[in-house]
Amino acid sequence: MSGWFIYEGVGGPDPDRIRRLPGPPPWRAFDAEPVPYDVPDIDSATRRRLGDSNVPMSVQSAETLELINAALYLRRPLLVTGEPGSGKSTLAHSLAYELGLGRVLQWAIVSRSELKDGLYTYDAIGRLQDNQLGRDHSEDIGRYLRLGPLGTALIASDRPRVLLIDELDKSDIDLPNDLLNVLEEGEFGIPELERIADRPGQETVQVLTDDGRRVPVTRGRVRCRAFPVTVLTSNREREFPGPLLRRCVPLDLEPPRDQRLAAMVLAHFGTGAYDTNIDLVDQFTDAEADGALRPTDQLLNAIFLAQHAARQQPERREEIAGLLMRPLDRGPR
Repeated sequence: MSGWFIYEGVGGPDPDRIRRLPGPPPWRAFDAEPVPYDVPDIDSATRRRLGDSNVPMSVQSAETLELINAALYLRRPLLVTGEPGSGKSTLAHSLAYELGLGRVLQWAIVSRSELKDGLYTYDAIGRLQDNQLGRDHSEDIGRYLRLGPLGTALIASDRPRVLLIDELDKSDIDLPNDLLNVLEEGEFGIPELERIADRPGQETVQVLTDDGRRVPVTRGRVRCRAFPVTVLTSNREREFPGPLLRRCVPLDLEPPRDQRLAAMVLAHFGTGAYDTNIDLVDQFTDAEADGALRPTDQLLNAIFLAQHAARQQPERREEIAGLLMRPLDRGPR
């Protein structure tokens, strides 16, 4: 591996590596005072995606690793494009696991997503109901505010969080532009807190995070210290505005093949699984000649089912696998 790489895609965790990351460029330096925050460890979502953590699930080309590390050094979002199943979302989980950055903060984008959904939510109705019922905690506005994945990623901490903004191309046309200022400035305001910041005892308010913790927010502003490791994914269903593209490091991921495909099979099925199922792997890769869309999930499904359903009928092994590896863009036969 190149000596300057922080992320190497080797599989096993090395939390000390992120400490070797040099300081940011002057134009990407953020100076918020750190706040106490207990970052949760990786969760089941990461374990499901990575499988056996001792296998280098994210075997990547030198060019891919260079672009990933460029985003780390420059504190810029990584805009990852590629076909479904090419490992775009998995890359975020691999970064979090290998660099010891805790649970991935995931914001799954849909057509109705707005910037505020990623920043925070405010349960005004719940607070009103508690107030009407005379509950003492109704005056604690922080109980009714919860930072979203993006908002939580911008909490001032010395170590960055990994933020996955998944399938940004599904968003409304305005969302990519709305993201620009937050990703550039590394901060945002919470109007509900800014309005009361001058009241006695309200300058600093404890609010919930996407992780379920409580952190202090002073004068209604959330400001980052270490810019989050941000992965934006896209299935190439639309073009993004130039200003967003200029602020990102672009990475186009090819579908996993050869070493990456072998690593994926080993991670999910254990030692020897690639050799045992080489016939199904070959069947999957040979089928690409027709140019149809076959995500790698189909291969994993086929191997799993072949190990169980076809155990009593080994002669039907390839037939069963073929049924599960039909192209997605050709429709049922």
